Amino acid sequence: MFKQKQIKNAKIDTLIGANTRINGDLEFAGGLHVDGYINGNVKAQPGADAFLSVSEQGCIEGSVIAFNVLLNGIVKGDIEAGDRVELGSKARVLGNVHYAVIETAVGAQINGKLIHRPNPQAAGADQAAGGAISAPALSEAGTEEGPEL
Repeated sequence: MFKQKQIKNAKIDTLIGANTRINGDLEFAGGLHVDGYINGNVKAQPGADAFLSVSEQGCIEGSVIAFNVLLNGIVKGDIEAGDRVELGSKARVLGNVHYAVIETAVGAQINGKLIHRPNPQAAGADQAAGGAISAPALSEAGTEEGPEL
């Protein structure tokens, strides 16, 4: 039905080692894997299908912006994924998660809001098919008004 790109086998272009500490913002393209510590915002270059993975030892203290995110470590800030977020069993998020598709393992923790945004690829497919999804309107009393049966 839906063609979902698996991000587990994505190509890694940059590796932040376990004994590496970065103080400052980081901008990347392609695949980035973090085993170390980053004190700053991590942002993928605009327009790239960038992939970020953070291992159990990895920690980012700052916001994250990437197309796909695979998290097993800690992010102390908001995550904004253009497409997919996968949270492993050891994942800890102290911030809001913006996503189109999310997958969470048992044990993952999120201390913030989950904010769904429509997937631009799926929205384009809905419009091409002529379909539209709409929520029922609320009346002044605050109840849903749907079609009469």
